[in-house]
Amino acid sequence: MSTYNGEKYIAEQIESIQKQTFKDWQLIIRDDGSKDTTCKIVETFITNDKRIRLIRAENVGVIRSFYELVKVETADFYFFADQDDYWLPEKLEIMLNETQKHDNSKPVMYYTDLKVTDRNLSVTKESMIKTQSNHPNTQFVQELTENTVTGGASMINHALAEHWLTTDDIIMHDWYLALLATAIGELVFIDIPTHLYRQHDSNVLGARTLTKRMKKWVHPKSWFEKYWWLINASQKQAKKILTENRSVLTEQNKQLIEAFVRVLDYPRKERRHILNQYNLRKNKKYHTYIFRALLITKFAYKGKNK
Repeated sequence: MSTYNGEKYIAEQIESIQKQTFKDWQLIIRDDGSKDTTCKIVETFITNDKRIRLIRAENVGVIRSFYELVKVETADFYFFADQDDYWLPEKLEIMLNETQKHDNSKPVMYYTDLKVTDRNLSVTKESMIKTQSNHPNTQFVQELTENTVTGGASMINHALAEHWLTTDDIIMHDWYLALLATAIGELVFIDIPTHLYRQHDSNVLGARTLTKRMKKWVHPKSWFEKYWWLINASQKQAKKILTENRSVLTEQNKQLIEAFVRVLDYPRKERRHILNQYNLRKNKKYHTYIFRALLITKFAYKGKNK
């Protein structure tokens, strides 16, 4: 767990982990330079539960904070916990049972569905996957352009952790690890909600809401800028895997990454051909239409190959 000024909800999250039906776990908390009482709250739990450990550290941001946590100690499996969510009692048991069905000598990431709640943990959506992503991603070409893995609902094995080498050019740790898993191993979805995804004013990312969508339509210029940023950032993220893990990529995945990373370098006709050849897309039809239209027309694009 990475924490930062999480005093409001962190006690409930730790308590939910303590209530897990599977008991043989270790909770390592890296505090990313909190200025509130987060560390004091954690220390009260440590006094009575030796499975919990606190690392007080400097502020480096959420991605590097989780990276450093994964490198603290070797484990069979690494679960990611957000400071403001709430785990349902059988989360660990459900996910660890699933690992017995897969070959964990190769890189694997597991993730589940989750229930979206308000700040008081009252459920507003029974399934985040069905309401926001339409379907779960498990294939490389899907994760290349859109992520359906929420960090707090995910777990990676040690084989995957070993291939996480640096933190540059990563949009978010959950997306990058999901992309890496599909590229060199396996991404497994478990169709069971295992935790409550609390939405509040201080969420780093959070679920997509009507209010967020309305802001995009009210400010279309900003919307196009963000969409192009996301395309460019996902290209850099894909190139990172090509650079750092080329030796374990299949030839097919190498070609897919190279095509996606360089698609804007080609003339319009070839861009259209690449999109069709590799079936580059989003999860929902209207998002796919927008995504492809922008790449083909370069509408509102401000990059070097305009």
